[in-house]
Amino acid sequence: MSLWDTLLIPADKLQQLRTDAAADRPTHAWLFTGATGAPHREAAKIFAAALLCEQPDPQDRGCGQCKGCVTVMNGSHADFTHFSTEATHISIDEARELVMKAQDRPTVGRWRVILVEDTERMPERTSNVLLKAIEEPPPHTIWLLTAPSPTDVLVTIRSRCRPVQLPVPTDAQVHEYLLAHGVVDPLAQRAARLALGDAQEGYRLATDEQAMARRELITSLILNVRSISSAFNAAEKLTDLADQDAQAVSALKDEQERQELLALLGIREGERVSPSLRAQVRRLEEQQKRRAKRVSSDTLLRSVAQVQTVLRDALTVALSAQAPLVNEHLRELLEAFCTRRSAQQLLEDVQAVELTLRRLRTNANARLALEALMSRFVYQ
Repeated sequence: MSLWDTLLIPADKLQQLRTDAAADRPTHAWLFTGATGAPHREAAKIFAAALLCEQPDPQDRGCGQCKGCVTVMNGSHADFTHFSTEATHISIDEARELVMKAQDRPTVGRWRVILVEDTERMPERTSNVLLKAIEEPPPHTIWLLTAPSPTDVLVTIRSRCRPVQLPVPTDAQVHEYLLAHGVVDPLAQRAARLALGDAQEGYRLATDEQAMARRELITSLILNVRSISSAFNAAEKLTDLADQDAQAVSALKDEQERQELLALLGIREGERVSPSLRAQVRRLEEQQKRRAKRVSSDTLLRSVAQVQTVLRDALTVALSAQAPLVNEHLRELLEAFCTRRSAQQLLEDVQAVELTLRRLRTNANARLALEALMSRFVYQ
């Protein structure tokens, strides 16, 4: 299975990426965009792997098996720079470092590939630093930028990038993906509903009982809030469950990447890593440490988004709408919850979660933001 097979994106977009990855002169700058749940980040990284794939046949690039693909996907490739940030803004100094890195000639691959996530976090001054490098890049450098929407990126940068706007996969697409990967119904149907468009998350929920259990605990929290103390406890519990989930995700991925890299380097389990290869292992470990912070942040956001699905389900129940519930297993609790809150209150609750998500994305204090959210559900 190639890396392309893991992407749930429209066929024309997939062909566009595969064709350019196989080209002698790919487009020098790309902008990948998509709403929460869309696979635009994954698509950008897989495209980077295909650009640096070692397969001799251009049509096979993105194989997922060669050293180029594996090291790009785990972040340890010498010609691949993957930048993401936990800060609210990307600084000018960080942008200048990326511009300097873009001047380096590739050492082992065909291209120097720079992937910059969260481009929407660039103030105008920072964007201007990056603009000239994207406008007149070295012939060996390819820029890949990601953002939620094209309008989130400075128009002068946006106009110089080839756009790839990706939709959130449907439940049906995720369900089909899970069936193709050995998950059977009714578990595949349930995991597809709960995945919020993320096929990898759906597979994790379907194959990891603890992940599914944590998800069920998170979604039941607001339904059991009665007092201020229980609201604060719910906020603490949500944070703890998100942390546990993030640690589990990171540990599994870190070990898998380490084993893949050691196998590529010809090092057996328990065997000493020679000094000549140690730099590659160390580069992987440093990348994993940086990624752990991002995984923690993304997992908390996903957990809060899961709370929002409960409120949307409650609104569906309150309005007697003929629509399927994401959390069908909570129907009885939702019906009881709706006796305590009007449809108008539930609509305001959904909007309050949106506000909480925006605050968390700008590095607000997570505990305070969640306590404020959970306090809305105190039973009067």
